[in-house]
Amino acid sequence: MCQMHGTTISMNGRGLLILGPSGSGKSSLALQLMAVGAELVADDRTDLRRDGDAIIASCPEVLVGQIEARGVGILAAMTSDPVQLHAVIDLGQQEEQRLPLEHELELLGLRLPLVFGPYRPHLYAALRQFLLAGRMM
Repeated sequence: MCQMHGTTISMNGRGLLILGPSGSGKSSLALQLMAVGAELVADDRTDLRRDGDAIIASCPEVLVGQIEARGVGILAAMTSDPVQLHAVIDLGQQEEQRLPLEHELELLGLRLPLVFGPYRPHLYAALRQFLLAGRMM
């Protein structure tokens, strides 16, 4: 088990771990995804554990049901049960290609699809579609 400084959402039972430096938009991206149907798993810190060929993300007890909205405060949120991670986005890494090659991140000995940031206005919609239907190439 390990703990990551990141926010996790669940979309139709598929988990997305959002990584990035402080102020990069992790919670903002999660809030946008929540506005289009995602549920919050954890904000700011996410507990990860390996279960066979899956990585399960959950929320530290002290943070359950809370998400930070800069300039607004700590908000109450509907939460998801622990979820299997299906992808990771790193808002601290820059994607240079319009149609990038696939990237991966190794966590707990398993490799997960990795998307690079930074935060952009359409990112939440693209990630929602990525979680629901996957990538064509």
